[in-house]
Amino acid sequence: MKLSIIIPVFNEQKTIEEVLKRVQEEIIPLIDKEIIVVDDGSTDSTGEILKKIKSNAIKIISSEKNQGKGAAVIKGIKVASGEYIIIQDADLEYHPKFIKQLISPILNNKAKVVYGTRLKRMPNLKHEERTFQFLIHYLGNRFLSLFTSILYGQWITDMETGYKLFPKAALENVKLNAKGFEFEPEITAKLMKKGYKISEIPIQVNPRGYDEGKKINTVKDGSKALWYLFKYRFVD
Repeated sequence: MKLSIIIPVFNEQKTIEEVLKRVQEEIIPLIDKEIIVVDDGSTDSTGEILKKIKSNAIKIISSEKNQGKGAAVIKGIKVASGEYIIIQDADLEYHPKFIKQLISPILNNKAKVVYGTRLKRMPNLKHEERTFQFLIHYLGNRFLSLFTSILYGQWITDMETGYKLFPKAALENVKLNAKGFEFEPEITAKLMKKGYKISEIPIQVNPRGYDEGKKINTVKDGSKALWYLFKYRFVD
């Protein structure tokens, strides 16, 4: 089976080489990998780093201006040739070693869509959730996931996870509109509305701090997610 790994990138000069190294080195039995990097108008040296990459295994798409994560992912989906697609963030929060765990239920015909959940746990008050910002981030994600579960009638613990694995065929005749982080609620809503049951596999992440370049805004982006979850429940 061919798996398209889409890596949206914006100003990740510190991490992009290591992410690509990890993705390339990860051996996934029975899987042919296709790596698609979408540079979303980076203004640092990310673009120059990508230009130096000489590998037939990596497809690079560049945008002249920044449009947002959702727009970058959608560009990647359009050129993906794999039967399945997964999004890999470029900031080292998600380690590619978990991809083989997410693909396992697919290969065993136990699932069609698999999310990597970070939230099948209580808040870690000694580590990432020890700060107010990350505690609010945790609680916001739990609330959005509960809202999703109630609205769409299917239990899910981490709607906002970056690790979403789904068949490309699931998006046939589906229009994706997201430009930014609202991609997460939109893809989730539209997969559920098409009748896909989302299986979840627990994963661990290495959260990046806001001082290190974390881009999501809990209040602003969380409010947008809430609206889009409600909107897409009733319209396309």
